[in-house]
Amino acid sequence: MTEQFRGRRALVTGASSGIGADIARQLAQRGADLVLVARRADRLDTLAAECRLFGVDVETAPADLADPQASIDLAARFPGTDILINNAGLGAFGRFTETEYDKIERMIAVNITSLTHLTRLFAPAMAARGWGRIMLVASTAGFQPVPLYAVYAATKAYVLSFGGALNVELAPAGVTTTVLCPGTTRTEFFEVAAQTKSPLMERGAMSSADVARIGLDALAKGRATVISGAVNNAMVFGTRLAPRSLTAQLAYRIMKP
Repeated sequence: MTEQFRGRRALVTGASSGIGADIARQLAQRGADLVLVARRADRLDTLAAECRLFGVDVETAPADLADPQASIDLAARFPGTDILINNAGLGAFGRFTETEYDKIERMIAVNITSLTHLTRLFAPAMAARGWGRIMLVASTAGFQPVPLYAVYAATKAYVLSFGGALNVELAPAGVTTTVLCPGTTRTEFFEVAAQTKSPLMERGAMSSADVARIGLDALAKGRATVISGAVNNAMVFGTRLAPRSLTAQLAYRIMKP
């Protein structure tokens, strides 16, 4: 099944660390050529050298996806992209009324605007060629309101809805869209978001390598949505049965310091 990636070109955003870096490594292991995108050029260079050991072509494209021009430049530079991994994302922990608006604006720009723009830029050519794979990285936070991550959770709810619709629209053209929904994962996310994980969150955390493998296996199978891990699947199932007001209160108890 994963042989379908061999010889294909995959563009991975947010590739400098965490889930994005592990997706890149595993795509290289599966024979895909890579375009690595993130702001930190030094980390991209290190990862590129590692991935080239698998005998694949790797290019780096340092870019700040909060800048709308970055998506346009990537599409112009890499028109033959077969696999698009929209992994880049930002979070900001804290009360909405106390969060600087520039952080909120940047989060929306990366989590929603850039993700949508890149997909719009690359998907038509995939459909014209009759083959393409798109992964959108959302979060289990997208299944319910999450106080103290109000905007972040809302952006991931958008990704869930957008990806599910896109998968139906593009399937007849041979292009599938898979939404990967990780739960708590051992990455730099919480450090960047300025949150200290609770013991409960720490116990349920998964490795980024495991999350990447689950996502790529689902992408290879053309699955519309995949939630990483049994605990996260159980949690999401529970949110579907409970009132949203209750799930929001429970999420707040988990998240608050």
